[in-house]
Amino acid sequence: MSGISLSRRSFLFNATCLAALGAQARIVQAELRLGPSARITTVSDGHLLLPPDVVFGAMPKEEVEQILTRTQADATKYEPECNVTLYRDDENTVLFDAGAGPDFMPTSGKLMETFEAIGLSPESVTHVVFTHAHPDHIWGVLDDFDDLLFPNATHLIGRKEWDYWWNPSTVDTIGEDRTAFAAGAKRRLEAIEDQVAFFEDGQEILPGIAARASFGHTPGHMAFELRNGNESVMVVGDALGNPHVAFEHPDWHSGTDQDPQVAAAARYSLLDQVSEEKKRIIGFHLPNGGIGRVEKTGSAYRFIGEAS
Repeated sequence: MSGISLSRRSFLFNATCLAALGAQARIVQAELRLGPSARITTVSDGHLLLPPDVVFGAMPKEEVEQILTRTQADATKYEPECNVTLYRDDENTVLFDAGAGPDFMPTSGKLMETFEAIGLSPESVTHVVFTHAHPDHIWGVLDDFDDLLFPNATHLIGRKEWDYWWNPSTVDTIGEDRTAFAAGAKRRLEAIEDQVAFFEDGQEILPGIAARASFGHTPGHMAFELRNGNESVMVVGDALGNPHVAFEHPDWHSGTDQDPQVAAAARYSLLDQVSEEKKRIIGFHLPNGGIGRVEKTGSAYRFIGEAS
């Protein structure tokens, strides 16, 4: 990067940090240790503000309302957290997803405030690993000046996901309500092209971090198993997108999934695995930092949060 780019980034980072001093939002959401040397922190990129029908519109209305009432969720609005997972060990500082950046929603794109709160600079990030390329997960790779926010990081993305968003026909086939998603993803992929590495399902992408296919929310959506000895955690991205309906009725089709049928199968597969193995999960849009466990109850599942 040029000297002017670094100067602009520093200016933006410092200005954002000053704004963060007066912020009241939760910055550091939850934290856990993995083995003797690895630390996982979920940090806030803010939250989304969506009409509930975007998620629940295709589901049985009365049953959805009953579940939301029972779980004390507000059926009149949908404001899911955006939890970016930060993994640090003796060698690497890894972000799972990059947040929304400045161009998506005014309630999101708060990651630099979080970085200031925990004393972390964007230049110290060694790897950015993407679950998928929806706006709230990848648009944050660029700052206000369209420079790479993480200039020293290798950006890792599944080959299937990259190929889908890189394809010039995607913007014409994704549907009118998502054309901005496609155009925005392509622009970010072009920006990281010189610093990108690809991986496939099942591949160990970094020591102790393996990719796990969870297609459907997007064509190449990935989860990631983080393992240290006998301990492991599954970063599930948007494969499990809310703490109630997605667990009680994994078969119900969510409006946020690009292929709802494939996404439902991925939910069942993930839920079976993590409940049987008693593995913690981290969800990008799950509450109170997104860390918890999954319990199977009959034919359904239950999310048990472990907020710190």
